[in-house]
Amino acid sequence: MTRIDQKFADLNAAGKKAFVAYVMAGDPDYDTSLEVVKGLPAAGVDVIELGLPFTDPMADGPTIQLAGQRALDQGMTLQKTLDLATEFRKTDNTTPIVLMGYYNPIYSHGVDKFLTDAKAAGIDGLIVVDLPPEEDDELCIPAQKAGLNFIRLATPTTDEKRLPKVLQNTSGFVYYVSVTGITGAAEAQAGDVGPEVARIKASTDLPVIVGFGINTPEKSEAIARVADGAVVGSAIVSQIGAGKPVDDVLAFVKSLSDGAHRA
Repeated sequence: MTRIDQKFADLNAAGKKAFVAYVMAGDPDYDTSLEVVKGLPAAGVDVIELGLPFTDPMADGPTIQLAGQRALDQGMTLQKTLDLATEFRKTDNTTPIVLMGYYNPIYSHGVDKFLTDAKAAGIDGLIVVDLPPEEDDELCIPAQKAGLNFIRLATPTTDEKRLPKVLQNTSGFVYYVSVTGITGAAEAQAGDVGPEVARIKASTDLPVIVGFGINTPEKSEAIARVADGAVVGSAIVSQIGAGKPVDDVLAFVKSLSDGAHRA
């Protein structure tokens, strides 16, 4: 059982929904990023999504693209991202970390070496947005064998024919993308999301967590009511990008997590 599996088992036993926070590793710099990540659990974050900076992030909107560029400009790399996770694990051995990004940096690192290094750094799961199920032998299957969850995205365009393929090797949780398009582009609507979550849950026992388009405590609560939890990324990254003090960023995160936990 991974930390992700354990976290969702604990939340389920407590009758609580999950709050997942996304931040870009190394944004605006390594030290500030580490301080933010270390503060997330106390701000009510159940699962940390750690963005892996990449030069061509095709699924990301301007907010997260700029965060990745800021991190790259500060010299952030895949290795330094793993170093950040390693540092986090020195004081927190329970909060799950999901590394979210694109395949190119992992491929360049070497898949086998990456999986060994990620496991050693305390990474629990992977979201690799540009590797479809048809490429499961590339990373998904080896990751599962290494003890890492491989989390797949489902979207409003994932129809009944496609859904079984998306779910076949997914573990940890299913990430439902509430809107079509890039991150931060539109707002999620609980009325639209609820039936889609129910449709996915009819085909899997995994938790279904909803992300994209959630930017207020009220929205976090509304989405968590119709799913197993909510993910917020762009709204948090915007606070960091605006140069807000770490305490202010974490207070904003706490307001979002409180919303999800009220659901």
